[in-house]
Amino acid sequence: MRKVYKNSVILLCMVWGIVNGPKIGYGAGMVAWTDLSRQEPNQVHEESGRNRPGQEKKTNKLAVIIDDFGNDQKGTQEMLSLPVKITVAVMPFLPTSVKDAEAAHRQGHDVIIHMPMEPKQGPASWLGPGAILTSLTDEEIRKRMEEAIDSIPYAVGINNHMGSKVTGDERVMSIVLDVCRERGLFFIDSKTNYYSVVGKLAAEKGMPSIANDIFLDDVHTVQHVSKQLQTAAQHAEERTSCIAIGHVGVYGIRTAEALKRSIPKLQAKVEFVGISDLVRERSSWRPNPLPAY
Repeated sequence: MRKVYKNSVILLCMVWGIVNGPKIGYGAGMVAWTDLSRQEPNQVHEESGRNRPGQEKKTNKLAVIIDDFGNDQKGTQEMLSLPVKITVAVMPFLPTSVKDAEAAHRQGHDVIIHMPMEPKQGPASWLGPGAILTSLTDEEIRKRMEEAIDSIPYAVGINNHMGSKVTGDERVMSIVLDVCRERGLFFIDSKTNYYSVVGKLAAEKGMPSIANDIFLDDVHTVQHVSKQLQTAAQHAEERTSCIAIGHVGVYGIRTAEALKRSIPKLQAKVEFVGISDLVRERSSWRPNPLPAY
C-alpha cells in the first residue's frame, strides 16, 4: 500500500512539473524543443535570422550618376523621367541649374553639385563659371565652394567636373573637403586622375571615401553604353555595389536610351539607388549638419 502511494505521489509530481515547470524555469528545454518541432522549416530559418528560400534580400546596388545638368542639355528630360532612382549632378551658375535640381528632387532623384575643376589639359572654356583652380588662394577656393553650394538646392554631395589637376593637389582638395564637411556634404571622386588624393584626404578627415567605378559613355553609342551597364551590374554583383557615371549633352539621348532599355534586365541583378543611399551603406558617416532646404 505504501509503495502504491509513493508511486502515485511521484506520478503527480511529474505531471505538475510538466504543466507548471515553464513558469519557474523547470522543463523549459523540453517545452522549447516541443514548440520548435511544431514550426514549419521556413519559420525556423526566419527566427535564426535567415531569409526564406527564394526570398533572399537583394544587396547588390548600382548608383548611376548623370553629369552635366544645368544647361538644358540633350537627354535632360529623358534622364529625369527614368523609372529608377539616379543621381543628378548639376553644374552651378548655369541657365537651368536651379530648375534641373528642383525637377530632379521632385522626381525622387538625388541631387549633387557637379563642381568644375581645373584639368591638366584642356581649355578653361570647358569648365564653366566658378571653377576651382590651383592658382586660387585658400580664401578664393573656400568662397567659390560656398557660393556653389548655396546656388544648388537639395544637393547632398559634390563630384568633380574634369578636375584631373585639382584632384591631385592636396592643398586645394583639403580646402574643398573641409567646406563639404562643414556643410554636411560628401564628395564623390569622378576619377579623372589616376593619382587622385581625394580618397586619402577624405579618410584622414573622417569622411567617406567614395569614387566612380566606371564611365558609361566614354564611347557614344547605345550599344557601348548598354555593354558598360552590364559591366557595372557585374561589378555590383561581385563587390555588392558599383558607382557608374554617364552624361547629358550632345549624346545624352543615346545614354538615356541605353539606360531605359537596360533597366528591366538589370533590375533582376541589382537595385538602383541614389548615391546618398550608397554612402550611408558603405560608411558610418552621417552629415552634420544635415543639408536642409
